[in-house]
Amino acid sequence: MKNYKILLILCLGLLFQCKSSKSLTQTDSKPMELYLCIGQSNMAGRAPIELQDQDTIPNVFLFTGNEEHPWEKAANPFNKYSTVKKRLDLQKIGPSYGFSKEMIKDNPDTKIGLIVNAKGGTSIEEWKPGDTLYNEAISQAKKAMKLGVLKGIIWHQGEANAGRADAYMPKITELIAALRKDLNSPNVPFVAGQLSSDKPKRNKFNKMILELPNHVENTAVVTSEHTSTIDKTHFDSASQRVLGKRYAIKMKELLSKNKSQKND
Repeated sequence: MKNYKILLILCLGLLFQCKSSKSLTQTDSKPMELYLCIGQSNMAGRAPIELQDQDTIPNVFLFTGNEEHPWEKAANPFNKYSTVKKRLDLQKIGPSYGFSKEMIKDNPDTKIGLIVNAKGGTSIEEWKPGDTLYNEAISQAKKAMKLGVLKGIIWHQGEANAGRADAYMPKITELIAALRKDLNSPNVPFVAGQLSSDKPKRNKFNKMILELPNHVENTAVVTSEHTSTIDKTHFDSASQRVLGKRYAIKMKELLSKNKSQKND
């Protein structure tokens, strides 16, 4: 009987220590912090996954969409579970990798969950609220939000709209408003990014997108200064790491600003 009790105690101890991915956030005192990462091919990532990018990031998880195992340790490619992605072999390193590395740096005990749902070659018109790309992003985010709290959205898109920059601001304004409404997060931070400046026709777009914070509250823009591409369009691996860090810096600024305003 004594041995049986000891065995029972050991088994209970093991069960307590081994949390499944499904209960990852349900048993933690602090909920997982979630970030939605959407856009076209540069968000999905087209740059080679180099040796230094083949790691997993402690306390950073990818949302798989699988009900039984909704989370897995984050490892490139981060867009592998997108419900709208093109072929899996096209998914490589995007900004969400560097973003999560920078976000976790200051708070290593925080758990971060990424919902990456990008698709290459898409225009902002294809992300119109109510259409497939938008609906899929909302659906994935809502599933993940049952297991955590949405803290921000990062967006990289525009190559398909570079020649129509004048019409872009009203559309991204509409998109941000819809995301905030449908995700019940009325002031969630939103960070967008500039395009590669390899082609002169993108200069007008890059100048325009910098005005986003003047049109929509609690938004920011990441610049593409001092970056390079693999093909005049898609950022190379080093640049994706840089852009990811820049996204995180802007996101942290917005989150800090929001926190200070609440405390005033």
